Amino acid sequence: MAELFDQEGPPAPLAERLRPTSISEVVGQEHLTGPHGAIGRMLAAGKLSSMILWGPPGTGKTTTARLLADAVGLRFEPLSAVFSGVADLKKAFAAAEDHARTGQATLLFVDEIHRFNRAQQDSFLPYVEKGTVTLVGATTENPSFELNAAVLSRAQVLVLHRLDATALDTLLSRAETLMGKLLPLTEDARAALIASADGDGRFLLNQAETLFSIQIDDALDPQALAALLHRRMPVYDKDREGHYNLISALHKSLRGSDPQAALYYLARMLVAGEEPLYLLRRLVRFASEDIGLADPQALVQCLAAKDAYDFLGSPEGELAIVQACLYLATAPKSNAAYAAQKAAWKSAKDTGSLMPPANILNAPTNLMKDLGYGKGYAYDHDQDGAFSGDNYWPEEMSPQGFYAPSPRGFEAKIRERLAYWDKLRAEKQRS
Repeated sequence: MAELFDQEGPPAPLAERLRPTSISEVVGQEHLTGPHGAIGRMLAAGKLSSMILWGPPGTGKTTTARLLADAVGLRFEPLSAVFSGVADLKKAFAAAEDHARTGQATLLFVDEIHRFNRAQQDSFLPYVEKGTVTLVGATTENPSFELNAAVLSRAQVLVLHRLDATALDTLLSRAETLMGKLLPLTEDARAALIASADGDGRFLLNQAETLFSIQIDDALDPQALAALLHRRMPVYDKDREGHYNLISALHKSLRGSDPQAALYYLARMLVAGEEPLYLLRRLVRFASEDIGLADPQALVQCLAAKDAYDFLGSPEGELAIVQACLYLATAPKSNAAYAAQKAAWKSAKDTGSLMPPANILNAPTNLMKDLGYGKGYAYDHDQDGAFSGDNYWPEEMSPQGFYAPSPRGFEAKIRERLAYWDKLRAEKQRS
């Protein structure tokens, strides 16, 4: 029995066994690690500055931090903001100070640094400023939103890219070399496996490890691979930056009249689990903000899509959302209503409580009639062309031009109509 407990534990995961041993082995981040990149220049100078490594999961943030410490001879002190609190921070800082007195500097690596609160983030500052630690934080979230300005002012933000197909294929080739055999995949299945990783090297190697562990006689095609492996959902947090990046991409693709790109981003969000009613609300807003009266049916289409989705639910009702998306992308564009709203709101705030001209005020009492309310009002339907050309602005204001219809879509007709009425008003003023 004793020898049972003396046996070594199970082998480390494939991703761990393939961790690079030098910066030059890190794949997909050559813009940072190359001779002209920020990390490459620091290593050439032999001195690191504090930094925040920002990038998607599985792009090498932890590995890069550890290799940086080794490259310049720093003591590596790792912390995870998920599992650490104030006591852990104090312990890490105390250990760094003890080593500093012996001439050993410390690289303090904080994984998921955005999870620390403001006070915890501020606790880094004196130790960074004194040079007790070189701070290297890792985050998947936008540092501009998640980290204190004081921390950002003392650390350089370096952006790690999601791994492209070439980098991911390199990882698979390294795995095959280590395992001494090729993955049992057709060329198309290998490409599908790489695509399924969504830029995450760790995930890809975990999938490869599963394939290596199974006895597979014939090479798998993409369909057989999909049946064997669980499908991975795209990286997408509905309350974080990925959410806002995709909704921004959808909105701008619609505005740019690119139905193909708009449909792609709509699909990305729906497939990732976005709430369909949220997308419908954004489409309704777009219909008013970016199309408006250039095509009044745009808003109708979006509201109809909302009703259809309420009636059918998912997945059948999602087709109505697609229809609304394509309608918006292919409709003529105008932000004239949006611009008019902003201008009118500003004018209303600037002018306060000016009275409308007396002739267009109702006069339900004799006192109001005696004060001139409604006197001289020209009922437009009784005029030639159902147009009186009266002035409807307060006496203290000159007529304003908030709404300037575009020459596109239905607004082209509105533009002609407004120009005609402006001409009639001008003629009336001259007469």
